[in-house]
Amino acid sequence: MLFYEPRITVIARPAFVEPEHLPVDWKGESSPGERLAEFAGRLCYMSQRNPAGRTTHDYLTNILKQGHGSVLEHANYSLLIEGVSRSLTHELVRHRAGFAYSQLSQRYVDESHAAFVVPPAIIGDEALEARWKGQVDSAQSAYVALVEELMARYAWVDDKIHRRKMAREAARGVLPNSTETKIVVTGNARAWRTMLELRSSEGAELEIRRMAVTVLRIMQGEAGGLFRDFEIYMAGDRREAARVGHHKV
Repeated sequence: MLFYEPRITVIARPAFVEPEHLPVDWKGESSPGERLAEFAGRLCYMSQRNPAGRTTHDYLTNILKQGHGSVLEHANYSLLIEGVSRSLTHELVRHRAGFAYSQLSQRYVDESHAAFVVPPAIIGDEALEARWKGQVDSAQSAYVALVEELMARYAWVDDKIHRRKMAREAARGVLPNSTETKIVVTGNARAWRTMLELRSSEGAELEIRRMAVTVLRIMQGEAGGLFRDFEIYMAGDRREAARVGHHKV
């Protein structure tokens, strides 16, 4: 199976329960994550009565302008990210502050029928795609052969589960960076913003940039007030990128 784009699913989002003794005079429609951030911000100044009559989106826009990003850290979103390469996740997990990761283990999971992610730079060129596919097919065949040979070599290991781990952990070395992986990523809105600013820019590697733009669209749908200052556009290389209005809030 080949992936030409990522598959991203929201699997957890904030739930906000307003304290009865500190009600906010809410204005306009908003999501639980947006209300959570607004409530946290208003608590700092005990402005629950909303004297300025701002909508939640207006309030959060002002938060972004002022750079008071700490209130965004209360809203956490978890995404299941599939159809991305291990090369991509190697870059993604470098974003540590505010994130949690759980990724598929090549040591435990049999990759004999692994999927692969076609690098964006070669998509649409039949000759390049064919050459690339030949390489990954060869690597996967080598993996299958190595697992079988290593299982035989360590036949003296009584624990079959441990024997399989020994074989797979050695054989996975021949699999390419394009091998598809799955990862659960949880991050607060401030952390997501920082990652998206860096990875959706024109200077980012193409695959992670494509993923970041997809994530951005999802997050704008989940909590527009927290991500509305990002603009998606067609960059000079004829691929989508994004820029942010308020840097590193």
